[in-house]
Amino acid sequence: MINFMSSRAMNLSDKGNKNPVSHFILMGFPSSPQIQLLYFGVFSATYTLTLMGNTAIACAVWADRRLHTPMYIFLGNFSLLEICYITTTIPNMLANFLSTTKSISFVSCFAQFYFFFSFGCDEGFYLCIMAFDRYLAICRPLHYPRIMTRQLCTGLVIFGWSNGFIICLNPVLLISQLPFCGPNVIDHFMCDPVPLMMLSCSEVTTVQSIYSTFNAFFMIGTFLFILCSYALVILAVLRMPTAASKHKAFSTCASHLAVVSLFYGSIVGMYVSPTLRHSVEVQKFITLFYSVITPLCNPLIYSLRNKEMQTALTKVFWSAMPLLKHK
Repeated sequence: MINFMSSRAMNLSDKGNKNPVSHFILMGFPSSPQIQLLYFGVFSATYTLTLMGNTAIACAVWADRRLHTPMYIFLGNFSLLEICYITTTIPNMLANFLSTTKSISFVSCFAQFYFFFSFGCDEGFYLCIMAFDRYLAICRPLHYPRIMTRQLCTGLVIFGWSNGFIICLNPVLLISQLPFCGPNVIDHFMCDPVPLMMLSCSEVTTVQSIYSTFNAFFMIGTFLFILCSYALVILAVLRMPTAASKHKAFSTCASHLAVVSLFYGSIVGMYVSPTLRHSVEVQKFITLFYSVITPLCNPLIYSLRNKEMQTALTKVFWSAMPLLKHK
C-alpha cells in the first residue's frame, strides 16, 4: 500500500511534464538471461500445447458430423476463443524474454488490453451460453429441439463472439484517455489495466471506480446466471428415476463446471476489487494462471470425461498421421 501511494504521488508530481508517453516497458519476470531463456522454453511449450489441444477440439467438432449439435458447436467456438485469448499475450511475452528493451508502443499496449479483455468477456458469455444449453437439454428435454433451433444456435454463437468487443470498448477508451507523463515501466508481463492506471499522472479514483463497477456487473452477473442454471440442472437431475440417467447428466455438466471454477475462481478478487492491493508478484501469478494455465487445462478437462469427444479426437489424430508422414 505504501509503495502504491508513493508511486501515485510520484506520477502526480509529473503533471507538469508535457511529453506524453509514447511507449511502455513491460518488466515481465525480471531475472538473469539464463532464467529468461528457461522461461522462454517453458512458456513456448505451454503455448504450443494450448494451441494444439484447442485446435484439436475445434477440428474434431468441425470434422465429425455426430458433434454437429449445439453443445459441441459452442464447445468448438469456446476452443477457438481460447486460442485467440492466449495469443493476445503469450507471443509478446515470449518476444520480451529474448529482448533487452521489452518495450511496447502506446497503441499496441491498449490494443492488447482491448483484445485480451474482449476475448475474456466473450469466454464468460460462452460459459453462460453453454450453461443455458445444458439447462434446456436436461430441464426441458422435450422442448429442447423446438427451442434450440439452428437460428437460435447461430445467434448465440454470434452473440458470444461479438458482445465482449462491444462492452469492453468504453472502459478501454476511458483508461486510454488518461494522461501518461512518465514513468512508463509496467511491472507486469502484459498491459494490465490496474498497473496502467497506476502510471497515470492524474487522479484515477473515478476511473478506477467505474472500471471496478463494470467488472463487478460482468463477473457477478454472468456467474449468477451460470449458478442459477446449474442449480436448476442439479434439481432436475436429482429427480431423475435411474442412477444411469443421473450419471449421464452429471458427466455432461462436470467438465463445464470445472472450467467455470477455473475461470471465475482466479479472477473475481483480482478485477472486481482492484483497490485491494495485491502484491505485484501475486498479481502476475493470478494473471498467469487464468491467461495461460486455464486455456491449457480446458482441452484436457473437456476430453477426459467425454467419450464422444475422445472418439472424434482419435479420428482427427489418425487422419492427420498420413500428412505428417508425408512431410
